[in-house]
Amino acid sequence: MNDRSEADIAECLKPTDLIDSDHPGIIAFAEKVVGSETDPKTKAIKLYYAVRDDFYYDPYGVRMTPDHFRASACLERNSGFCITKAGLLAAAARGQGIPARLGFADVRNHVSTKRMTEQMGTDVFYYHGFTELFIEGKWVKATPAFNIELCDKFRIMPLDFDGENDSVFHPFTADGDRHMEYVQERGHRNDMPYDEIRDCFREIYPYMFDDETAIEGDFAAEAEAENA
Repeated sequence: MNDRSEADIAECLKPTDLIDSDHPGIIAFAEKVVGSETDPKTKAIKLYYAVRDDFYYDPYGVRMTPDHFRASACLERNSGFCITKAGLLAAAARGQGIPARLGFADVRNHVSTKRMTEQMGTDVFYYHGFTELFIEGKWVKATPAFNIELCDKFRIMPLDFDGENDSVFHPFTADGDRHMEYVQERGHRNDMPYDEIRDCFREIYPYMFDDETAIEGDFAAEAEAENA
């Protein structure tokens, strides 16, 4: 590993304002999840499933403020969307000594709700977020966005994570229909790029993010009703 790589790894272990891995709540959460486990890969797997399933995916209620995007805020709300759940996983991993950073891509989502698509004005989700974890000498992608209950309502195959292979959204649903396709990769960041995301969201989704007021809704209930 060259010096730059070592420096990059070190940066991905440090707490930041929005990936606040030193927050007491984040530390307690991670310790509870991993228990007495010492193997980094096994710890990463445990943290992935805890963030995926214990924190409900909610694309509504998003407020364009730095506080809303902070990992400890996602922990306290017990819910989040792809970006904030990825931030929570990154913070919990860093707190356990696992280097972690955030990855982003624009994706076309073929499985959403009618109301959500109308509010967005497009079926492209910009800055779709996932976590990249440094395990056994390589970066592995993990996407803890959709909790298993929501996957059941949408008939989407839940994403598993083995700590060795990238875990990103499967292109097809359980019924064989197209689910999600990656349109553009935006690379990775060592910290939450809040300003980038805010500027993009306010330009692309003006009806959702025209100010700091969140749009309310029940995404899981919409999914269940539309897929009944």
